[in-house]
Amino acid sequence: MKSSKSSLTFKSFQDLKALLKNKPFPLPECSHTILIDHEEKQNPELEEELFKKAMEGVAPISRDKYVERIFQIELPESSNNNEDAEILEKLADLVKYGKGFNVADTPEYIEGTGYHVHPALAKRLHRGDYSIQAFVDLHGLLAEEAKEVFEKFLKWAVTTGKTGVLIVHGRGLSSPSEPVLKKKVVEWLTRGPWRKWVAAYSSARICDGGAGATYVLLRPRPVSKRLKKGLGAIKR
Repeated sequence: MKSSKSSLTFKSFQDLKALLKNKPFPLPECSHTILIDHEEKQNPELEEELFKKAMEGVAPISRDKYVERIFQIELPESSNNNEDAEILEKLADLVKYGKGFNVADTPEYIEGTGYHVHPALAKRLHRGDYSIQAFVDLHGLLAEEAKEVFEKFLKWAVTTGKTGVLIVHGRGLSSPSEPVLKKKVVEWLTRGPWRKWVAAYSSARICDGGAGATYVLLRPRPVSKRLKKGLGAIKR
């Protein structure tokens, strides 16, 4: 039994064209269609007129038929105020306790190392990695007096096996040109007979006098002439 073919089955586009000519499909009616070109859409007067037409017959709600709600919003403090408070707190800690002040970041900072010593050792010395076992105060002395006290102190330190010492010399702010004692201490540590005993030196931390004092790390035994010659050969 042959199945009946649907009336909507077309053999070709010619059949479809003939069908459209004989039985045109009605388009749905569209009432109140408003076409507005691009220029009219940009017209504020037209927009206002359309809005008024849309709002015709709308009545506002009577004030006695709604409940007014009052919201209390707590605004956060200004970030600038927080930053100012943090800065003031840090400044107070700096004045009272010296917190936040890094001597190594100032022009007054000094450091150095002796024969065949890695420069990082001076950084560690300033950081406080080595204990300070004794100190001497040269502040207020004349250069010759300070040198005599310096010599006696270092002789006592190496004799008693001290390795970490502190030399207080002041910052030399009252000197007309440069800090005299501070410069002399560096000279005695690097050019004098005590050079062979010095492993490293650096400005002290703020708690130990800052730029007005110098840490010195002493060797357990002095560098011998043979070792110095050997080191010189290695460097060449």
